Amino acid sequence: MAKPQFGIQMYSVRDLCAEDYLGTIRKIADIGYKNVELAGYYGVSAKDLKAALADAGLNANSAHIGLNYQEPIADQVKSQLEYAQELGLKRYIVPYYPLQEETNEEGVAKMAAILTEAAEIVTAGGLEFGYHNHAFEFAKVNGVPAIDLLLERVSPQLIFAEFDLGWVKVGGEDPAAYLRKYAGRVPVVHAKDFKDDGVDTEIGRGTVDWDSALQAAEEAGVEYVIIEQERYDVGSLESAKLNYAWFKERGW
Repeated sequence: MAKPQFGIQMYSVRDLCAEDYLGTIRKIADIGYKNVELAGYYGVSAKDLKAALADAGLNANSAHIGLNYQEPIADQVKSQLEYAQELGLKRYIVPYYPLQEETNEEGVAKMAAILTEAAEIVTAGGLEFGYHNHAFEFAKVNGVPAIDLLLERVSPQLIFAEFDLGWVKVGGEDPAAYLRKYAGRVPVVHAKDFKDDGVDTEIGRGTVDWDSALQAAEEAGVEYVIIEQERYDVGSLESAKLNYAWFKERGW
């Protein structure tokens, strides 16, 4: 298998994006990144964002697109899909579902139905649809991690898994084992590291075994490894630089 490309989730620098989104895109490119995953558009039109990414030499393959589960799903998805299509995205990823509020078979069934409804609209529109996990999806339901029950219920042709490898670890499972288990169904992963106290840190400074995880990612056919860091001991841009350097030092 080919080595995945690596990039950064723009949520990692959300403080800077809120001040100057297009300027932050340029700063990420100046670090050396070639790939980004988007998380919000900060009022910028799809046309202008597409041009800014092209000018910066950045590829945006995917975006995190949240849903309001208190409102009908279809209209939200259709509206977001139009923007994603104009932008030229390939993958539409839902970053969160409140499964922790109902971690049982009924809760998993509801989640599967809602994600399937959204995925059918997205895939009909020409994009791939994925779901990004946190730790709570690894809580056991009748002895089985809820994420496994979910992935059994939904069609692999409709929904892929974007495993956040740090959250897999926090959830008590082995990131490499999950990548191997779902090989071919995980085109994108998040590289996130956690210290023993459960706080984010730069890649390689936490508890994740990155040698095994990244080897498994390559073997499983992962296309993109997307760095995400939500909390920092240094500024968000400095963390982005440190994480970039970590990957480059290892031949990525």
